[in-house]
Amino acid sequence: MRRECGSTARVRLFGSRLDDSRRGGDVDLLIELDNPVERPALLSARLSALISRSLGGRRVDVLLSAPNLTRQAVHRVAEQQGQLL
Repeated sequence: MRRECGSTARVRLFGSRLDDSRRGGDVDLLIELDNPVERPALLSARLSALISRSLGGRRVDVLLSAPNLTRQAVHRVAEQQGQLL
């Protein structure tokens, strides 16, 4: 992942996987980048596949945050409730 995002990228786990009492479900990750992203959909898909393979095929949803990307309400939730990895 560092190769794709750089050494300063920050990763936050958010969503249902923060609750140990809940089973299953996908892994929701917010990846915060310091630099603009040229093709965010491609990067998000690539990271999702890469991380999913490393987790034995578990589904992974990747939300990107970068200076050139529009922020949505889910970004605030992920930042406020997410756990920095």
